[in-house]
Amino acid sequence: MTDERLLSRLDLNLLVSLDALLTERSVTRAAERLRLSQPALSASLARLRSHFDDPLLARQGNSYELTPLAARLTELTTIALEASRRVFESQTTWSASGSTREFTVFGSDYGFATIAKTASDIAARTAPGVRFRFVLHNPVIVEDAALRLRAADGLIIPHGFITDLPYVDLWQDRWLAVVADDNDAVGEALTMENLATLPWVSTYQSRSAFTSAGRQMQQLGIEPHVDVVVESFLALPHFVAGTRRIGMLQTALAPMVAAMPGVRTMELPFDATPILNALWWHPVHSRDPEHSWMRDVFRQAVSELSV
Repeated sequence: MTDERLLSRLDLNLLVSLDALLTERSVTRAAERLRLSQPALSASLARLRSHFDDPLLARQGNSYELTPLAARLTELTTIALEASRRVFESQTTWSASGSTREFTVFGSDYGFATIAKTASDIAARTAPGVRFRFVLHNPVIVEDAALRLRAADGLIIPHGFITDLPYVDLWQDRWLAVVADDNDAVGEALTMENLATLPWVSTYQSRSAFTSAGRQMQQLGIEPHVDVVVESFLALPHFVAGTRRIGMLQTALAPMVAAMPGVRTMELPFDATPILNALWWHPVHSRDPEHSWMRDVFRQAVSELSV
């Protein structure tokens, strides 16, 4: 049977029911969420079970758990619903000034505190009804960016993590060290010995989440002793203050660090490769006039960003 014939036999309203059932893991709560009667949603669940030949929700004591297939469907269902919404919200003409569209962009708190903040300010001046939703990324999102970006508008992240997706370069930044004011092991200048012997605060630190400067140190033969891993650049100085630890942050965050008591920024004792930040998106959005407007907002934000 062709895909077209299969789809023609399906009630796409079942997608809405499936999403609610997988999210709530309860027929009662899913029915309340959709403002349907329990018998109506139970009937939808029966049709879904028949279609997938899988119970989807399996009773465990007094609650329900997702079957392995249902767990796999959870993310796909969210993406499919978002794609469907965008299909039916598309318009022949679009005006940013009168739009109420919400753009979803993944990124780190570093990206949000810099380019995203500036972009949202620009959008507020020209399109007051438009809303941005900035969602913190994580290693899973970065590793699966091609799939995740089908249902989101973009990902702010430096080059080196993603390939084969369209992007627009934003701004270049570089790395600084962060140490405590009272760290007596560090003098007027940071040394390579300091990097090798003092403990570290690291950001993210996984196979797909790392800093380019951290990789450079390893290539220089330095394996930092990491005391703390924190998935936040803005929180990092708090784990440095009052300790002998070293951390690394981007220069765009230096003014924020300067306002914090107990820490200072220093130049690294090696020539760290600069960071080139970019906005990445899925090709399905490339011809979307609304998405094109959003990309232009980020381009304009580069010229207004103070770094």
